[in-house]
Amino acid sequence: MKHNKQKTLRLAGCMLLMGIMTLALVSQNVQAGLPGLQKKAPASFADLADAVKHSVVNISTTQVVKGTPLQPFVGPNAPFGQFFGDDFFKHFFGNMSKGAMKTHALGSGFVISEDGLILTNNHVVEKASEIKVKLDNGKEYDAKVIGRDPKTDLALIQVKPGNDFPEPFYMGDSDAIRVGDWVMAVGNPFGLGQTVTTGIISAKGRIIGAGPYDDFLQTDAAINPGNSGGPLFNMKGKVIGINTAIIAQGQNIGFTIPINLAKELLPQLKAGKIVRGWLGVMIQDITPELAKSFGLKEAKGVLISDVTKNSPAEKAGLKHGDIVIRFNGKEAKDSHMLSRLVAATQ
Repeated sequence: MKHNKQKTLRLAGCMLLMGIMTLALVSQNVQAGLPGLQKKAPASFADLADAVKHSVVNISTTQVVKGTPLQPFVGPNAPFGQFFGDDFFKHFFGNMSKGAMKTHALGSGFVISEDGLILTNNHVVEKASEIKVKLDNGKEYDAKVIGRDPKTDLALIQVKPGNDFPEPFYMGDSDAIRVGDWVMAVGNPFGLGQTVTTGIISAKGRIIGAGPYDDFLQTDAAINPGNSGGPLFNMKGKVIGINTAIIAQGQNIGFTIPINLAKELLPQLKAGKIVRGWLGVMIQDITPELAKSFGLKEAKGVLISDVTKNSPAEKAGLKHGDIVIRFNGKEAKDSHMLSRLVAATQ
């Protein structure tokens, strides 16, 4: 009986020792982490938020909409005219006597030059008859559109800056940003000025059907109506994207135009006219079956399925059945990428 008791005590002691050793190993692994992953998340985003908020602006627009759907209800023979009268509709909807009404919208933007240039989304200022820009100090400026590009949803507007106009932002390198990197969005969601949200880059190169040159960064930093045109920052305070789209039925799924695309188009936006390169070819992606038939090791590149007569492609000697693997020194992995590379050529 005594022997069994000692044996039980020795077994319990061994189990306790194994448990202590296991905890020590777990603790060591937690402290060591995975190789190369020693960076910690910032303790606070307050310093970054304070440094960048002054150059983010609120953009409010006024648009005159003709042929308003309320028009049938406000004329002299309107069915509800006897109950409400003209004053009611004028008070809530403005003067609609000529079949038009004023609508208002809110968005965001950010200062990119000392002479008052502001970058935003095209859909924020498109068709606007009046554009107002408001700074975080409460000062308001009239703005005019310098250049727009509906295909990338970018727009450049300008104000006449005052003495205390905020400094412009530095534009970063959106190609260098990695999935998992911390980012911060600043804007005016639902008209709530200077709202800061944080998250990470969830994906790159997203195609969401917004335009022919989709190449969005996806982020889980909260982006809502009113954030459109506002900047997305990396942790160094450099703009790496312009917030532009959300998925209405999704949560924490927002899309941002890479700042490198905006930098490429900026000279043309300043000139007020966007001119894109054109090859004059019909193209398609290389499928695994096509790659095998052409003797390619990988399904990369773009197949030319047709060449337009008298086009630059024909004059250069491109033919049906050619495969494009690079354009202007950059790899063309698929037809979408080639289209973007060609379009970026002035």
